[in-house]
Amino acid sequence: MTVTGRLLGSGRSADVYEIDEGWVLRRDRDGWGDAAAEGAVMEHVRRHGYPVPRVRPSGSRTDLVMERLEGPTMLGALAEGRIGAAEGGTLLAGLLRRLHAVPGRDAAAPDARVLHLDLHPDNVMLTSDGPRVIDWSNTEDGEPALDWGMSAVILAQVAVVGEPLADGALAMLTALLADSCGLTDDGLTEALRRRAANPTMSRREIDALGDAERLIRTVGRLS
Repeated sequence: MTVTGRLLGSGRSADVYEIDEGWVLRRDRDGWGDAAAEGAVMEHVRRHGYPVPRVRPSGSRTDLVMERLEGPTMLGALAEGRIGAAEGGTLLAGLLRRLHAVPGRDAAAPDARVLHLDLHPDNVMLTSDGPRVIDWSNTEDGEPALDWGMSAVILAQVAVVGEPLADGALAMLTALLADSCGLTDDGLTEALRRRAANPTMSRREIDALGDAERLIRTVGRLS
């Protein structure tokens, strides 16, 4: 197990620790993660020019060692007024488009693309060199519409239950689903199903999915 320093932050299922000035360790608390597989995806998209932290082997299934990034998350920057909500939504849309230009890893499925499936403001670090996307634990290859659906549902849930963040989430959702959005009805339906089955979701978040769907269909002009 990699020796760690001070705790830098915690999410729903993992903690991030300092290793040294250049590297950090993200440790899964529940033991279900696959750090090697996640790191392999990150290296794959990085080789295609996608903005992610560098990673290195940890020797552990639940420990991911990655480049230490300096800067706030997009969520933190929004809270501090350093970036506007509409600007954030446009940035998320651009990151999705860039990601879906990266080919999948299965030669037998040449039309599949790498999907993040959890791209939201707390998983984007705003560094001096530009945005970097973190937390690839849900990634898989598939249809890009599902990725658009997952990001839209996450933002819409906050918009319908997330006071005082609701207004910002709505503005971000509107920008995300503007021109050239890749959302489809099938992508939204599958995203809603997956969010409802997510064990980290609260009862309130699950109960909000119906209102979130209606909001997305209105904003995204889906029938």
